[in-house]
Amino acid sequence: MAQSNFVDYVKIFCQSGNGGSGSAHLRTEKFVPKGGPDGGDGGRGGHVIVKGNAQMWTLLPLRYTKHIRAGHGESGSKQTSTGANGADAYIEVPLGTVIRDAETDEIVGEITEDGQEMIVLPGGRGGQGNAHFKSATNQTPRYAQPGEPFQEGWRILELKLLADVGLVGFPNAGKSTLLSVVSAAKPEIANYPFTTLVPNLGIVSYRDHRSFVMADIPGIIEGAADGKGLGVRFLRHIERNSALLFMIPVDSDDILKDYKILLGELEKYNPDLLDKNRLLAITKIDILDEQMLAELEKTLPDDLDYVMISSVTGVGIQQLKDKIWINLNKYE
Repeated sequence: MAQSNFVDYVKIFCQSGNGGSGSAHLRTEKFVPKGGPDGGDGGRGGHVIVKGNAQMWTLLPLRYTKHIRAGHGESGSKQTSTGANGADAYIEVPLGTVIRDAETDEIVGEITEDGQEMIVLPGGRGGQGNAHFKSATNQTPRYAQPGEPFQEGWRILELKLLADVGLVGFPNAGKSTLLSVVSAAKPEIANYPFTTLVPNLGIVSYRDHRSFVMADIPGIIEGAADGKGLGVRFLRHIERNSALLFMIPVDSDDILKDYKILLGELEKYNPDLLDKNRLLAITKIDILDEQMLAELEKTLPDDLDYVMISSVTGVGIQQLKDKIWINLNKYE
């Protein structure tokens, strides 16, 4: 799918339906004098419903549908007939979509399962017909309830990708190259910063026909949590990942310093991200010889869980998969 087709944020106007009015009809059949009230209830107005669709991965269709309106309920009629309910308006979204009230920024709910439905704006209730108001002291009520009015408002839909492991690193750290090697994903790859402008997902095959989902997140730079570079636009996708794989190239001036900068940016954005399982991949090791790699390893602390890999030669890739799998299943 073209990168421009990835949309993870839309703002849409939603309007539910009016409830139908109750009927004040009086029974007037031949040979039935003073037949009494037989007005039916009005139908409810249509709901605006968000529904999860596992086949979708972008909010692109909603970019061109800014207004969502449900149908109005029909009025009740004679013989206590209830009016038809208004047609519900369905909004299909990818799994991982968060719904917010645009005015208050309050989270209305989130969709995490295929087929999951959530009413974001309920339709108005239908009014009761006059048959409900008959009593011993009022045998012929000539009134009925009106239906409740519709509700409307702006809603923000925000997608947070659902993936097992998220790739975290500076631009040009080799994240897209790794994803292209371990999965069938074909992200754009080039030797310059910010090649990846949208997240990419890939399914990584593992031993015994098992698999896990990997997400390549656009590169983070120092100050990203404050809006620099691509800012926080894509940091939210990391929130849903079960584990984080930090990637730093072997030719970095200071691997530990870069690692701490990345941790600091995540902490500033959301401190809870530091509670996730973490693993460090030192990439592009094919550019150094064995002696230089051995010297580099001496500078790394013993308590840092890391793997040295080369996506070009394949060195360390299986070991990396094993460590990721262990991390993902650590608490099962």
